[in-house]
Amino acid sequence: MIFSGCFDYVLLAYHTVFHYLAPNLLSSVGISHLSLPSQAVFPGPWEAYIRAPVNKSHIPPSKIWHVQGSVSAPGAVLDSPGSNSSTTILPGGLVTFEFSENIAGRACFDISSTSGSTVHLALAYSESPKFAGQLPDATTDRQERDLPLYLPIESEGVTCVRPEFVRGAFKYLTVYIPKHPPKSKDIWSETTSSSLLETLDSHSNSHQSPLGLRDDASHDEARRISISSLYINCTAFPSNPNPRAYTGYFSSSSPLLNRIWYSGAYTLQLTTIDPAEGSALIDYNRRIDDNRSPQGSWYSNFTIANGTAITTDGAKRDRMAYPGDMAIAVPGIAVSTYDMIAVRTALDSLFLRQYDDGALPYAGLPMGYGGEFSDTYHLHTLLGVWNYVIFTNDIPWLRSHWSAYIKAFEYSLAKVDLTGLFHVTSNNDWLRPGMTGHNLEATSLMYHVLQHTIRIASGILNDPYAKDQFARWKSTGARMEHGINVLWCEEKGLFGDNIGRRGCGGSAETLPQDGNSWALISGIIANRTRRRQIATHLRHRWTKHGAPAPEFPNVISPFASSFELLAHCAAGNHDAAVELMELMWGYMLDGKGFTNSTCAEGYRIDGDIQYPAYWSSARNSHAHGWSTGPTMALLTQIVGITLETPLGKRWTINPHLTRWLGHVRGGFATSLGVFEVVLRRMTVAGLGGGRVQVLDIETPRRSKGIVVFGGARMRVQGGKHRFIIRFGDGARRVEEVPLGWMDRWLEDDVGWERPKVQERAAGVVDWKALEENYVVGP
Repeated sequence: MIFSGCFDYVLLAYHTVFHYLAPNLLSSVGISHLSLPSQAVFPGPWEAYIRAPVNKSHIPPSKIWHVQGSVSAPGAVLDSPGSNSSTTILPGGLVTFEFSENIAGRACFDISSTSGSTVHLALAYSESPKFAGQLPDATTDRQERDLPLYLPIESEGVTCVRPEFVRGAFKYLTVYIPKHPPKSKDIWSETTSSSLLETLDSHSNSHQSPLGLRDDASHDEARRISISSLYINCTAFPSNPNPRAYTGYFSSSSPLLNRIWYSGAYTLQLTTIDPAEGSALIDYNRRIDDNRSPQGSWYSNFTIANGTAITTDGAKRDRMAYPGDMAIAVPGIAVSTYDMIAVRTALDSLFLRQYDDGALPYAGLPMGYGGEFSDTYHLHTLLGVWNYVIFTNDIPWLRSHWSAYIKAFEYSLAKVDLTGLFHVTSNNDWLRPGMTGHNLEATSLMYHVLQHTIRIASGILNDPYAKDQFARWKSTGARMEHGINVLWCEEKGLFGDNIGRRGCGGSAETLPQDGNSWALISGIIANRTRRRQIATHLRHRWTKHGAPAPEFPNVISPFASSFELLAHCAAGNHDAAVELMELMWGYMLDGKGFTNSTCAEGYRIDGDIQYPAYWSSARNSHAHGWSTGPTMALLTQIVGITLETPLGKRWTINPHLTRWLGHVRGGFATSLGVFEVVLRRMTVAGLGGGRVQVLDIETPRRSKGIVVFGGARMRVQGGKHRFIIRFGDGARRVEEVPLGWMDRWLEDDVGWERPKVQERAAGVVDWKALEENYVVGP
């Protein structure tokens, strides 16, 4: 069949050999979110990009990053088991171990010999090499750095830190014997921390400061310890004992893009934790557990939900369920590991603390007892319900929460006033300033929630009450479509943040990244010219290190930029989406001071690893779920698989090679079966080297959907299909061909060349605004 325009056809699958799709372990049988597979669903060479460990219970360091003072054979710990070699440390000796990836868990030491009496090993963890040393990085802003943890070693054999001292994320672990040993039962020492901080400041320009360690030979010989091995027992991603059993995959002609997808998937694994190991906010926890832990200490033993796994904001901190983070994390989890139980647990924890007026808490426990609230995060919780149900079809769960959902929805809908805009009453958002009044982001989010609520009520639940409200809901949506125009800045080609001083021509005019992105994502703008205009102006603001967020001065936010990825795709500019992924997420993988394996919470506009929300650079989280937008966007927007109904009984496939890729492929599974797309630029030897694009797809046999390809729109039954675009004589033709068509003569298009990347200038820090916008608190 040949398709030259946008027509709808019902096509039958050809049943022949299908060479280009990956062999998968499911065939026509899907997976259950209640019981995850023990092996990768799509095995293949792309598994080399997976960052998760082969054995999560035993992760050894990969190399020695730094040695100082009295240490003998520091590399012995890296030797293979049974080598009978040990690393010996005396007071004044320090070793910093580096792991291959950013990891999490309990540190364990196999002690081959000790001095006989209790010897305290001091442990200091850091995600970034910038803070690797005798003090850890930070989980709180109460002081610049956390306290080191003292681990008492009393005998030979294996000693592990206690379960409550799981460190949520680190790539560097510094081990030393302190100059002044603590008392026998001390875990923390504030005095030691104070002296170390003073010394740290005086040696701030050195590679690794002495920090009070003695370099002379007058060591305390009575305290020594020999370590034959060190390993980490990783407690993150508890849902699956095989952390490499991915249910989705991605592969392309760009190795950098492949690394980005898998770093996002791995970040989402690190941020999924046992609910009993939650909340790094010691001071906030104190409101509930009345802990008396000293300032700078840290624990991971606050129970934030019932269940076995929960998705949280960050691996190191805050280790809590934040709905805004879930807007990015949940689809990413769904297309990579399918750990939807962790998603359900997070949603349950939020609805459990719903306030009497219908408002939902800003975040899960320990928040929810003090009336903490955010208008935007409230809306993100409702979007989380859609994302959970569309990938799981958990209708019993949805029905059990539906009355609470409607109450929360009506609470927000009432805030759309006569202006047609959402009137924000809480300034809480993603720590950015200016969230108040008639706001662009909140209005666009509300519109998006409204459309999805109608889809849930009519297409999934068939709810009679909701149907009675449709006329009112749709009327409100129409008012919002009209009302948003008051925020439009014609000369700037973007929307302003609010009515008033942050609006067009206001004293603090702000053209926000988050709000303009959401205006495109939500579909509230019908005018295609305006949509393209917004996307163009967003792209023009990019710097050397990524897309700035003007609503939060000095910030490059992977959270807001994840929405910008979706915005460019919504505007039809998939080229820009891929370009931004490689520019910004590529910098996070290869830039100085990052983990080179996970996605950071944010960073400064000049590329420095400080996240400008915090005065302490050490507090930045280098494994944050809200920063993983490419993991979701590459499969749903570039590979182009969209589930239109729960589990994908109806779907749309609309892939995009963009100008940056020679080939792209990927897929994921639900309980209905597998969804996979392979798209390649090729030549056909038998046709004189003619150029073609070859699209192979597989979808569950009990499904049906629409394939959008080369300008054609084709209705297709589930199964395996092949389509091609032929290029020639200035025209192109779209055809469905037999499976395996021309395999013998198809070759990669070696004549295709990737375009050059545009050079951009680095952003310039506004130091005054930087200090004004520090967020002080938990």
